[in-house]
Amino acid sequence: MQPSVLPDLAHNDSRAMHWLATAAAVFATVAVAGLLQPGDGAASASAATAAPAGTAAPRVSTAEAPDPTGVVFPLTCGSVGQAVGRQARGDLDGDGRPETVVAVHCAAGSGTPPDGVYVLTHGSGAAPRVVATLVDPALRLTVGELAVENAVVSATTLGYSSDQVPSCCPDQREETTWHWTGGAFVRSAARPDAGV
Repeated sequence: MQPSVLPDLAHNDSRAMHWLATAAAVFATVAVAGLLQPGDGAASASAATAAPAGTAAPRVSTAEAPDPTGVVFPLTCGSVGQAVGRQARGDLDGDGRPETVVAVHCAAGSGTPPDGVYVLTHGSGAAPRVVATLVDPALRLTVGELAVENAVVSATTLGYSSDQVPSCCPDQREETTWHWTGGAFVRSAARPDAGV
C-alpha cells in the first residue's frame, strides 16, 4: 500500500463535534442565501413575464399611480377647499402605466356634499393631471364605493329622486362601470335602485 501524499483532512474525522460544526456551517450558508434572494415584487415580475409559448406576457407596471395630493380638480368649492375621498388605482388604458380614480367633494363642515369622480394620469411633467370626469358634481351624487379591476372602474353612487329629497338622505342607488374604449370612457349602469 502506498502512503498518501496528502495530509490528513479534518473531514475524515468522524467525531460528533465535527458533524455539528459542519451542520452549523451548512445552515448558515442556506440562511444567508435565503436573505439574498429577490423580494416578492421581483419574483412576481419574473413569474408574470414568463408566459407559456405562443401567448403574450401580461404587462407588468413598475410605475406608480398618480398621487392626488395637491391636484386642483375642476370642482368649485369657494373658500372651503376640496377633499379627496375614495381612491382606486389601475391601468385603465392598457399602456402599462396605472391611473388613479378619485372621488372628490368640497370640504364642507357638515352635510353631504356631492362628489365628482375624476381620472388622473401622469402629465408630461412630474405633476398628475385630470384627464377625464366620470361623475360631474352637478349631478348631486355621492360615491359609496369605488374600485378598479381588470381595467374597469366601478362605483356605487347615491342620489336623489327629486329636489325635495333632503341632501342628508339619498333615496336612489346605482351601480355604474366605465371602461376605456376607442379613446374615451364608456359608461354602463345597472337600473337604479329606489329606497336606499
